Amino acid sequence: MKNIRILAIESSCDETAAAVVENGREDLSNIISSQIDLHTLYGGVVPEIASRKHIEKINYVIREALEQAQCTLDDIDAVGVTYGPGLVGALLVGVAEAKAIAFAKDLPLIGVHHIEGHICANYVEHKNLEPPFVCLVVSGGHTHLVVVKDYGEYQILGKTRDDAAGEAFDKVARAIGLGYPGGPKIDRAAKNGNPHAYEFPRAKITDSVYDFSFSGMKSAVLNQLNLAKMKQEEICQADVAASFQQAVVDTLVTRAMAALKETGMNKLAIAGGVASNTALRAALKQECEKRGIDFYYPSPVLCTDNAVMIGSAAYFEFIRGIRHGWDLNAIPNLKLGERYE
Repeated sequence: MKNIRILAIESSCDETAAAVVENGREDLSNIISSQIDLHTLYGGVVPEIASRKHIEKINYVIREALEQAQCTLDDIDAVGVTYGPGLVGALLVGVAEAKAIAFAKDLPLIGVHHIEGHICANYVEHKNLEPPFVCLVVSGGHTHLVVVKDYGEYQILGKTRDDAAGEAFDKVARAIGLGYPGGPKIDRAAKNGNPHAYEFPRAKITDSVYDFSFSGMKSAVLNQLNLAKMKQEEICQADVAASFQQAVVDTLVTRAMAALKETGMNKLAIAGGVASNTALRAALKQECEKRGIDFYYPSPVLCTDNAVMIGSAAYFEFIRGIRHGWDLNAIPNLKLGERYE
């Protein structure tokens, strides 16, 4: 059987990335041009700046990806690209580039859902992982608890009603003076703090046991900071970081374990930027070991935005016969499981 090579492009937020992925599980290259240092100056991602940087970098990262994979466009079987969700201007840069390459080389064009890509990062890291399994997707913009029924087939059990976990990390990090990006900085600071110094609320949604809410938890942190300021009390940054992180981890782990119990599945994967959080990984690993659950997680470089995950997802769409036309467009609020019509 012929090996299928996908040239993948990712530009949904502030990383311009390209990769060549073979058969959905082998990353022949992985090139990422990050804009973190630039956006740190503003305390978060500035969409217009992100779009302009994508335009500057996209040809460079594609050339690098092909060189690292030791191939040319003549060796590519299809082009995969993120078309949603994400920042609309940023997405458009990647989609336009993918269309141009696919048209020029007469290659199939495959639009990929960004969150589906995060889930598929596990297939690259763990060659033996196959559906069905439960996946906890935790990123800056999304918090989903998903049953992966088959390749490209998903059932959403629960999702956040307000802030995503990663968004809450960023807001709390800014409030306690750690800055952007919040997730890694809180993770580091929490290692020196007491996770039980403050008991922040773990929200429960009465009409959905699997849904999440992090807005109240974030507000509780801000209220604690304001109260301390009014009383002129010192706040230990590490203690706040550790206590907040513990509340988030408890919430995520509780929902994930409940989903495994109800579905009867014995495989759990995590995905997304927050999946690289060391406390979350350790807690999930411990709980899975107690229950005899197989636990899968990608390396940190495959948790944050990258094109390898997009290439993996595109491959499984490719073998299912999914193709997109030249009218493929960016859809910034694309829902998991939706297909471009």
